[in-house]
Amino acid sequence: MGEGMPVRHRHWIGGRPDDPAGGAYLPTTDPSTRLPGDEIAAGSAADVDRAVAAAASAQPSWAGWSGADRAEVLHRVADAIEAGAGGLMEVERACTGKTEGQLRMEIGMSAGYFRYYAGVLRAHHGRTIDLGAGNHAYTRLEPYGVVAAITPWNLPLNQACRALAPALAAGNAVVAKPSEFTSVSTLSLARLAGGAGLPAGLLNVVTGTGPDAGTPLAAHPAVRRVTFTGSVATGRHLARIAAGRLIPLTLELGGKSPLVVFADADIDGAVAAAVSAVAFNAGQVCSATTRLLVEAPAHDAVVGRVVEAVERLRPGADFGPMITEAQFRKVLDHFDDAKRQGAVPVTGGSAYDGGPEARGRFVRPTVYARVPPDLRIAREEVFGPVLVTMPFADEAEALALANDTDYGLVGAVWSGDAARGLRLAERIDAGQVSVNGGALGIETPFGGFKSSGYGREKGVEALHEYAQVKTVSLSLRP
Repeated sequence: MGEGMPVRHRHWIGGRPDDPAGGAYLPTTDPSTRLPGDEIAAGSAADVDRAVAAAASAQPSWAGWSGADRAEVLHRVADAIEAGAGGLMEVERACTGKTEGQLRMEIGMSAGYFRYYAGVLRAHHGRTIDLGAGNHAYTRLEPYGVVAAITPWNLPLNQACRALAPALAAGNAVVAKPSEFTSVSTLSLARLAGGAGLPAGLLNVVTGTGPDAGTPLAAHPAVRRVTFTGSVATGRHLARIAAGRLIPLTLELGGKSPLVVFADADIDGAVAAAVSAVAFNAGQVCSATTRLLVEAPAHDAVVGRVVEAVERLRPGADFGPMITEAQFRKVLDHFDDAKRQGAVPVTGGSAYDGGPEARGRFVRPTVYARVPPDLRIAREEVFGPVLVTMPFADEAEALALANDTDYGLVGAVWSGDAARGLRLAERIDAGQVSVNGGALGIETPFGGFKSSGYGREKGVEALHEYAQVKTVSLSLRP
């Protein structure tokens, strides 16, 4: 971010900065202080047209490269991200307020996406099909062409790389539309990628609002696939556009994920997981396990330990602010609504009213205990540092509570009986479930059930999201 006059960031189209067609720029804000930040180009349909044209022009040559050659470029992009980590951390911090530790982890993972798909790409291929001695039949995995990636404000660079790396690996060109609140790191990535040898036009970035830039991008006739991470409402809007155009869509939407803890579990590990759901990105994570379901005999003790731990969290050091003003107000509205419904937080339940945190969009880490499952705060995604708890009597009730949600993104089970943990994991309606802290990483496919969306990011599965299967059959008869 600049000092004095704000820095203006143009689009990145065809391998270079590009002025917005309408000449307008949008302001940004540092959420830690609410002070003005840099400005980003206000994109429009005209800007989208130029970006898509650049992508469509560059893509056929890229698709003709061997997998090994594309992989080499992706490795160089990962090198560039690692070398430029300091600058990426600064632009990301300025528009998100994230802690240094979290930023370092996210940027490391961003480079990791490019490394992973560079490696997997070398083994990404079709197969032969035995139709008898007189035929030679095989499949090819071909790119779609131009892919649109519409990414959110909560994990800007990380989630951009999550989509861009496999899309580029599969031979596509991409037009990215980051959130208007957190665009600069994606622009920085495009510049770094170009410097690392990614051919011009393969990664274009058009900034601006959803209605002015995102919708025209999804509706553009040359865009053959769309990937979106964000709200359910916007996901439905984009799904209608994609359905009308008969193009595929990957949707990674919200969550209200359960963290199920049995009395015989590793309580230290379970408590740490619950606290992490509140602290990591201040709860602004679609996969946060913000419904803590605890076996009744252990409920109060577990909740007590969680409350003690979250009360030790320090704003600015252990967690950041709400990234947007609208999200800050939404979380406070949840607190007001819960109060009207008779729910009283055990801790938190407000913004900070003093100290430097009061100048920013910091919300106190909050725990509501023994919440009736029909309350709004127990059912809707708050997207803030807010945990609700509920006791359960047995495995059957734990499963019923875990699945009593419109969402199905993530679940977690902590149990001293590993068989019970796996049994429950296989019956929870979610795209991924961790048992006793089982790791979920770049290699593990990620996506939702129910209103949490469809399609998969991460893992080998993401490459198949961005590739089409073609069958070729040759008669060998003379």
